[in-house]
Amino acid sequence: MTIPPSEHPDTGTAGPTTGDAALNLMNTPVRSLIKRAPITLPPHTSIRAAAQLMSEQRVSSVLIVEQDHLFGLITDRDLRNRVIAAGMDTQRPIMDIATLAPFFVNVNDPAFNALLLMARHNIHHVPVLDGQRIAGMITATDLTEQHSTSAVYLAGDIYKQTEVQGLQRASARIKALQQSLAAADATAYNTGHIITAITDAITTRLLQLGEAKLGPAPVDYVWVAAGSQARSEQTAKSDQDNCLVLDDAFDETRHGAYFRELTRFVCGGLDACGYVYCPGEMMAMTDAWRQPRAQWAEYFRRWTSEPEPKALMLTCVFFDLRAIHGTASLLDDLRRDVLQHTRGNTLFLAHMVGNALTHQPPLGFFKGLAPARSGEHKGTIDLKHNGVVPVVDLARVYALAGGHSEVNTHDRLLSAADGGDISAQSARDLRDALEFLAALRIQHQSRQMALGQAPDNFLDPAEISNFERTQLRDAFQVVQTLQSVLSSRYTH
Repeated sequence: MTIPPSEHPDTGTAGPTTGDAALNLMNTPVRSLIKRAPITLPPHTSIRAAAQLMSEQRVSSVLIVEQDHLFGLITDRDLRNRVIAAGMDTQRPIMDIATLAPFFVNVNDPAFNALLLMARHNIHHVPVLDGQRIAGMITATDLTEQHSTSAVYLAGDIYKQTEVQGLQRASARIKALQQSLAAADATAYNTGHIITAITDAITTRLLQLGEAKLGPAPVDYVWVAAGSQARSEQTAKSDQDNCLVLDDAFDETRHGAYFRELTRFVCGGLDACGYVYCPGEMMAMTDAWRQPRAQWAEYFRRWTSEPEPKALMLTCVFFDLRAIHGTASLLDDLRRDVLQHTRGNTLFLAHMVGNALTHQPPLGFFKGLAPARSGEHKGTIDLKHNGVVPVVDLARVYALAGGHSEVNTHDRLLSAADGGDISAQSARDLRDALEFLAALRIQHQSRQMALGQAPDNFLDPAEISNFERTQLRDAFQVVQTLQSVLSSRYTH
């Protein structure tokens, strides 16, 4: 299995500096991390012989290869846990203890992909392929010079926890991780993916602990992240948006109690770890958002055919979905069906555009910055709802209009440009605007956390330089212009 290569956002505003090679993961190909030729063995090799070779070569893993095809891998952890601790006969073949069909990356992928793969799946060894040819192996140790690899070790620590209290302690380190990324000028795009990977790990571990407590699930399910977690755009300040898609074999009488208990355990655990309960109760522990696939299909059919205000609000959350744990095909099939109903659906899209225009950049009559004039946050600019969210809303409309399956906002804009839904220049402008706004928000929150304050989204323009204020105004103007273009296309 592999993850698709991500494209680094083209922006000169918040990316890593050339001197900060340690965080320039998007521009570092996996190929450059390979330190030696791959160590391979055929499947019938004995465990003892493999251990001897690993000792001689001073490596912590070996690839299992037959006729130049990768079948699996074994690591020193496998030898310790599956052989020594279990008292296994060392003359048995290595296939008996191997990880089969392992995750892999390609030589030309950015090193960032390997980082995310390790953090999301709690693995420390990743094979590297050049087409079908095995090019080598990279480990978490190979990434130790990359500052952001601390996410790999934080994720590993999360998977070691056996109770919610341990996850609470691990999650408390997320703020420090965001601060260190901000201090190193990591891009908002990279930061969002790294912070979200930790949320994914906490969610997955809670589900594992829940299943250990309650027993195996009686029918297949997939835990699905919604909102910013689905888009891999989280910061250290996030509530939870999630849902559960159940196999259609689900029967409320026989299976309902199990999934009520499981979702309450997980949502409660997330709340304890700082991901507060969704104010609108858009969570898997809410009965309405814990349903069989057929019911979810009916939800989406109704929302797209009858786009009244509440339905539009729900679509903004539930059209941004990503599988976290369980049977991912349940969501894949659902997403495919949904996009068939939204593509070219001009009535629905017109309502979505109208809803998107409720979030306007804070610009005055003469295009100057217009901070809030009253209220609790007087004199500040809401970087989330008046900055990031309008771009997210635009990209979502492009994705639904073109039937594009991407969820991340940058990736949606790339697909929209490729599909002709937006010009390449406009897509680039929006991506750059989003990167600047999101990075400014992350830096603002990091300054607050350094002062011991709770992070928020409200920026006093006096916090930033005149140059940054000019960039902020320019970013808002880009968003406002593209909102006008989309409004003309769908609402006139």
